[in-house]
Amino acid sequence: MKALSIRLSILGLLLEENLHPYEISLRMKERFLDQKGQFKIGSLYYAVDQLEKQAYIEAVETIRSENRPDKTVFRITDKGRTYFHKLLIERLRDTEPPYHPMYIALVFAGKGDQRDIAQILKERIQDTEHMVNIYYQVYAEHRGIVPRSVLHLMVGQYEHAKTELSWLKRLLAETEEGRLNERTISPLLDEEYEEERIDE
Repeated sequence: MKALSIRLSILGLLLEENLHPYEISLRMKERFLDQKGQFKIGSLYYAVDQLEKQAYIEAVETIRSENRPDKTVFRITDKGRTYFHKLLIERLRDTEPPYHPMYIALVFAGKGDQRDIAQILKERIQDTEHMVNIYYQVYAEHRGIVPRSVLHLMVGQYEHAKTELSWLKRLLAETEEGRLNERTISPLLDEEYEEERIDE
């Protein structure tokens, strides 16, 4: 799946303009595409090479410099545009469940040192509050500049971070109350939300 993400990113960037691999890597870092696609920038050159071999992209010029290696500029081909659309649709349809590094730990969190867990949660809450602010700032700075599809991505990141913040605060409260190992029925979600789920 990561290989498909880097291919989609390369082809998407080449749809915007012709670029050489180093420029592609810079655009990826600027837009955090490696983080969003969960791939490593280091695999970029291999992916470019494979896309060229499969005729999804083609070289249009070579930039030569005395003191630096030559840079080959690529463009997307018609075959590459078709492949890009195929990858795009596949990623939009992808229903892989979300992964969170804390999920497996929460299964056993009631058996751990609650003070240590509470301290870690406080740190995560602080980091997440910071991310909420950053995501909103990034969104605010890009309104009217990037396509609305990208704004939806930014809003999604902001709203996911806000939801995570709420979840972490609720978890911290229960940790500090020493309730992680309880087997009580007391609701964690708002009663109004639970009633909506029952009505469906």
